[in-house]
Amino acid sequence: MKRAVIRGIEASIPEYVLNNQEIEQLVDTSDEWIRERTGIVERHILKQDGLGTSEMGADAVRKLLAATGTSVDEVDMLVCATVTPDMLFPATANIICDKVGIKNVWGFDINAGCSGFIYSFTAVDAFIRAGRAKKIILVCGERMSGITDYTDRNTCPLFGDAAVAMLVEGTDDPNEGLIDYEHHVDGIGRHYLYQKAGGSCYPPTAETVARREHFIYQDGKTVFKYAVSNMADVSVAMMEKNNLKPEDIAYLIPHQANLRILAATGHRMGLSDDKILVNIERFGNTAGTSIPLVLWDFKNRFKKGDNLIISAFGAGFTWGALYYKWGI
Repeated sequence: MKRAVIRGIEASIPEYVLNNQEIEQLVDTSDEWIRERTGIVERHILKQDGLGTSEMGADAVRKLLAATGTSVDEVDMLVCATVTPDMLFPATANIICDKVGIKNVWGFDINAGCSGFIYSFTAVDAFIRAGRAKKIILVCGERMSGITDYTDRNTCPLFGDAAVAMLVEGTDDPNEGLIDYEHHVDGIGRHYLYQKAGGSCYPPTAETVARREHFIYQDGKTVFKYAVSNMADVSVAMMEKNNLKPEDIAYLIPHQANLRILAATGHRMGLSDDKILVNIERFGNTAGTSIPLVLWDFKNRFKKGDNLIISAFGAGFTWGALYYKWGI
C-alpha cells in the first residue's frame, strides 16, 4: 500500500517585514520583551488590501508546478489548510485552483488551527493510501495579520503571514513518506483561543466590530500550559510507539508558536538544541503554515530517509504528531 510523500515544496513570503521596533510603536511592549517571551524578531505581513490567503497560496502553487515540472492537468486534488480563508465560502482551495488554472479536480479547506499541516497531511495520505489520487497539492496558508488586533499587546507581536505549497504523491519505499501519526482534540480550547464574531453564533454587526470581536483572542497562560504538556506528550508517544531513541531522530519539526514551547518539547524528547529546527525569529507564528515553512526553509539540510518528528498544538484544542521520513 502506498503512503504519502512530499515530492516538492515551495513558499510564498510577503515582502513587507514588520519588526519588533515597529511593534513597539503600536503597543506598550519592547523588542527585549518580545524576544525573551517568544523568540520572535520579525514577521512578514501581506499589506495590500483586497488580497487574502489565496494570493499567497496561488503564488506558492505556481512556483511548485514550475519547480517540479508538473502540469495542471496532472493534479488530482488540491487541499488548503487555513484559519484565514479569503471568505467563509467558497473554499480557498477552490479559489486557488481558479487562480492557477487547475480544472477538473476537487478539493476543500481544513481548519485545524495551528495543527493545520499535520491534520491536512494525514487527510491527503488517506486518499493516497486508498488509491483515489496520485498527485495532490497541499497548500497551507495564513494571512494572520487580517485577524490580528494591533492594539492588543498580548497577541499582535506573535503572528505573521505566509503560504507553502507541497506536491504529495504515493510511495511504497519504506525509507520515505508518512510512517505514523497520532492526533487529538479537546473542545475545551474554544474558551481560551478563538475569534468570537463572524460565524453563525455571532454574525457581524456594528456592535461586534466596535467590540473588536473579529480578532484573535488568546488566554496566553492557559494555552501555554496546554501546549507545553500536550506537544511534548504526543511527540514522546510517537517515539515510543515506533521504538525511536533520540539518536534515531534527525530533527524535530515543531509548530513555531513560542521558543520556550519548542525547546521544552525537544528537551522532553531527549533532543539536543541542534535537532530542534526553529525559524520563528524570522517569520513569527504563521499558524498551520509554520511547520511546512520550516520544511521549506531547511529542505537543503535534510537527507532522504531522515527521521522527522513533526508536532503541533493549536486552537480547538487540536494537537498531534507525525513520524515522517524525508523523501526529496
